[in-house]
Formats: sequence, C-alpha cells, structure tokens
Amino acid sequence: QVQLVESGGGLVQAGGSLRLSCAASGRTFSSYVIGWFRQAPGKDREFVAAINWGGTRTYYADSVKGRFTLSRDNAKNTVYLQMISLKPEDTAVYYCAAKQSITAWGVPSEYDYWGQGTQVTVSS
Repeated sequence: QVQLVESGGGLVQAGGSLRLSCAASGRTFSSYVIGWFRQAPGKDREFVAAINWGGTRTYYADSVKGRFTLSRDNAKNTVYLQMISLKPEDTAVYYCAAKQSITAWGVPSEYDYWGQGTQVTVSS
C-alpha cells in the first residue's frame, strides 16, 4: 500500500511558477507509476502528467506541455511537478496518484492510491 501527500500549492500571479511535491510512504515506491491530476470547481478531474517507475518516461496533457515538468527521486520517495508560466486556467486542486501498470496513465479510475490534494490558485 502507498500513502501519498501533496505539498507546494499556493497563490501565484499569472506567469509565475510553483513546484508541487508528492511524498510517498512505502518501500515499493519505485514500482509505482505516479500521475498528477487536477480538478477545478464544477469540472471533472483531468489528467496533467504521469511518470513511469524509473523516471525515464513522462507524459503530459497538451494543455501543460512545455510548461510543466515531472521528475521523481525514488531515493526520497518523492515526485516533483515543476510548473512555470502559470495561467489562471491552471487554477485547481492538484492531486497525485499511484498505480503499478503504465497503461491508461491518463485515466483517473485506473489509479489505486490518491493524495488529499493541494490547492493552486493563479491570479490574473
């Protein structure tokens, strides 16, 4: 089992940057695919990015490609989502999630474990 805790959210002006962290408990962290999703008020949860077990492959939603970068440090059981050039439409609660299969990495229902979320607010 994996427990996930997100941190790093906050209020930032448009064009600014934030780095979110997803810290995991459990000795098998390196065997999990980690995904980031976000949910704005009144909207469905949407895929943001995912990273494979070794950190050698990453996947991004078109809306964040070129602005967000995902990385992981398995020694620290932590995944980082670096976000730059933030836009007001990036405002949402951001969640990290874990699963063991690399397939369907963009589908929320395919993930087994979820964090509690961290709020990101981008002002215009």
